[in-house]
Amino acid sequence: MKLTDFADQVRRYTETSGDKGRPFGVGVPGLTVVQYDHPTTLECVVYTPAVCLILGGRKEATIGDRSLSYGSGESLVVSHDLPVVSRVTEASPETPYIGVIVSLDLGVLRSLYSDVEKAELPSRQGLSIDTGGADAALVEAVSRYFNLVGRPVELEVLAPLILKEIRFRTLMAPHGAMMRNLLRRDSHASRISRALGHVRQHFRTTLAVADLANIAGMSVSSFHEHFKSVTATTPLQYQKDLRLMEARRLFAEGAHSVSVVAFEVGYDSPTQFSREYSRRFGASPRADLIAKGRSMANSES
Repeated sequence: MKLTDFADQVRRYTETSGDKGRPFGVGVPGLTVVQYDHPTTLECVVYTPAVCLILGGRKEATIGDRSLSYGSGESLVVSHDLPVVSRVTEASPETPYIGVIVSLDLGVLRSLYSDVEKAELPSRQGLSIDTGGADAALVEAVSRYFNLVGRPVELEVLAPLILKEIRFRTLMAPHGAMMRNLLRRDSHASRISRALGHVRQHFRTTLAVADLANIAGMSVSSFHEHFKSVTATTPLQYQKDLRLMEARRLFAEGAHSVSVVAFEVGYDSPTQFSREYSRRFGASPRADLIAKGRSMANSES
């Protein structure tokens, strides 16, 4: 299927069944669709391992000190859990930003290790969030997966097969290098992934870098080096970003107290929390609370 035909198909579905402006599931395991008709402001969210096929528009994302821009005809591969600041830069009602996202499970991916190894692809470090051209085979596989929407019998029989193909083609892509590195349990990418999982589970508590290095099976100096190469940030900043993004989510869900949220996400000082929140998002938590209150009042009137 041509990219333009797939984009038209997804757009027709979104216009009748979707919720524009945020990702939504379509009833197929691990498959999410998102459409924006206008450029957006900065959004902070944690990306999880996935491949995203861009069918229209353009978006930019920043993780730590690394930024990239990607648009129609490209795929984005995310290998690790990453706090990302992103925004849609090109979108209109006539040519919306459309992304089709397929989640990638590391345990399942490892079952493809021997198949990928046979390909003898050149070894490279890769990036934990990377983009490149989506070849026709990947577009075709993702479109077939999307076409299982509303077909329960075909979904049960064909979904595992198509999903395996999508994972394989993602691993084989030039920008799937970091994901390929993850397949080896003793690789630096895999060791850092273990540490990231621990931080995500315990980001509200005080974490010692030495303990994280031990989880990764590295010396502290080596851990710092490889953590930065994967996440483009430091362990402390990574944890801080998780805390601040969780705080923003709580405000969006209707939290009413800055101090309560500060303690909830792990800060001992509401003052420090407000200072770091303002630096990260460009607005104080109190300002976001007021803006959320106005939004809720307008929706109720």
